Amino acid sequence: NLVIKGVVNENDARRAVDLGADGIIVSNHGGRQIDAGESTINSMQRLIPKFENQLTVMIDSGLRSGPDIARCIAAGAKFTFMGRPFMYGVGALGSKGGEQAITLLQKQFTQSMEQLGCETVDELRKCIIK
Repeated sequence: NLVIKGVVNENDARRAVDLGADGIIVSNHGGRQIDAGESTINSMQRLIPKFENQLTVMIDSGLRSGPDIARCIAAGAKFTFMGRPFMYGVGALGSKGGEQAITLLQKQFTQSMEQLGCETVDELRKCIIK
C-alpha cells in the first residue's frame, strides 16, 4: 500500500488521492521545522469529512499520551503514530524503556475509554464531545 506522510492541507490530500495513495498521515513532522504550524489534529479534522471515504487517514505529531490517542481516534483517525514517548522511555530506562512506554500508553488509553464508557475503540467517535 502507498501511504503519504506530511499531509496537512486539502491540496496535499487531493494530490494523494490523485496519485492513488491508499492512505495519508497527517503530520507536521513533530513541529520541529515549522513550530508555528497548525496543530495536526485541527488539520485532520478538516480533512476527515472530505477524504475518509477515499483513503485511510492517520495522524502523527504531538501525541504523547493515551488520552491523546483517544482524542485523535475520536476525531476520526484510523491509526496514530508517535515517537517521542518511546525515545524518552529508552533514554530513561534503556532497552526496557520502550516496553514501559507501551505499557503506560495502553493503561492510559484503557483508562480514557473506561472513563468515557466506551467498550470498543469504534465507540470513541460517539463518546467524546467535539
